[in-house]
Amino acid sequence: MPASATKALRVAVLADSDTRWKWGALTATRILPDGPGEAEIRLDGYLLRGRATPTARQLREVGVSADSLREVTAVEFLRAMDGARGEESYDVLVLALVGGGVQAMLHGLGRVWQDRAERPVVVTGYVGVVYEKLADGLLLRHGADLVLANSRQDADRFRAVYEGVGADAAAVTEVALPFLGGAAYAGEPGGTDGDGRDGEGRQDDGGRAHTVVFAAQPSVPDNRADRTYLLDRLIRHARLHPEREVLLKLRSRPGEHTTHIEELPYQKLVQRADPPANFHLVYGHMGEVLDRTDLLVTVSSTAALESLHRRIPTVVLSDLGVREALGNHHFVGSGCLASWDQLDAGHRPAPDPEWVARQGVAADGGYDTAFDAARGRVAALLARPGGLPPLAPYYSLVTAPGYLPRILARHHLAPDGTPLPGAPAAERPPGPVRQVVRRAARGAYRHGVQRVAPVIRRMGEL
Repeated sequence: MPASATKALRVAVLADSDTRWKWGALTATRILPDGPGEAEIRLDGYLLRGRATPTARQLREVGVSADSLREVTAVEFLRAMDGARGEESYDVLVLALVGGGVQAMLHGLGRVWQDRAERPVVVTGYVGVVYEKLADGLLLRHGADLVLANSRQDADRFRAVYEGVGADAAAVTEVALPFLGGAAYAGEPGGTDGDGRDGEGRQDDGGRAHTVVFAAQPSVPDNRADRTYLLDRLIRHARLHPEREVLLKLRSRPGEHTTHIEELPYQKLVQRADPPANFHLVYGHMGEVLDRTDLLVTVSSTAALESLHRRIPTVVLSDLGVREALGNHHFVGSGCLASWDQLDAGHRPAPDPEWVARQGVAADGGYDTAFDAARGRVAALLARPGGLPPLAPYYSLVTAPGYLPRILARHHLAPDGTPLPGAPAAERPPGPVRQVVRRAARGAYRHGVQRVAPVIRRMGEL
């Protein structure tokens, strides 16, 4: 299905959260092959209905536009792909989902396209650092034409997993995170030495304030004691350095969900604290926050890689230990691990250049070419004579008969990829009553996660 000069490149992105929509849409634009002249691109977005379906505010904050954007169930999406034929057919499909969602779509799409000579190039990958469930997540993504690895290190690990189970590893393609970019760090305001004073010890009173940003994560850490500790240390840092602006960068507002569930929002915890005037909660696009950041602090957020890409001083906290459960073990060898005590005393870690290079950060250049390999592979697949072969995921009823049916059933699909009886697949957009019911159900779920579940957990600890 080669792209022609007369037909716009058509791309579909299916995402299940705000961060995955951002990753999927930006990835799609970076991996499209260069067409003749200024090839027109049409991007259609599909948001998979679920607990993390982004709100209108979250979509605005992401800042990625599409020619069309609508919410769908898995079965509705498969029906849309079945109907996308002729001039309406897609050239590339990006599955920006959790692993189980990717696997379900691969089997469902395999059924939809089983009698077609041509189909879109199917692409999937990860939205950030891969620090848990490596084998599980990778094998659930196997079967796509391209499985994108955000760094050289990830590409090596991905191939090792696939080859280790006897699966074809040819789909693994090294790229970089698609949302890296922004202006390189120009140094601290006023040329200060890191504590708000100039080289001769005088207080810096020119330009903007020295800004410290803590990038919060919805699920790391996952308990009240650790989250309260981090908040207290951030507030203490603000008190120790009244000349600095100390920002708590939050991913979502109360009641909203993102890629991960947040049971204990910092907004609730801060209500019990008494932060100083130079401490603020901020939302918005991470790139815009980084534009004014002089020190980025986090436990293990992908924001650390964005910050390192810009050469902003970056700290991955070791206060709660360096543990797989926190994800900060991924940064072993980075040179960025430090504690709040060290930061309060003025310490600034220096990133290890070799480690940074292996993470696809490309702080020394090369980011512009990071997607060349993926772009070339997509172009070759689009130009493949006779179209593409059928999708062939590693998981099947032969290799995983006790696992695959459960994965598919979560998306109302039978083991052969056909919709189960009673699967939600409306022929028309939901009416006002159904919309109200869906919002109420979503609100009840979020209330249960953020209020009821923590209470039950605390009762169980008595």
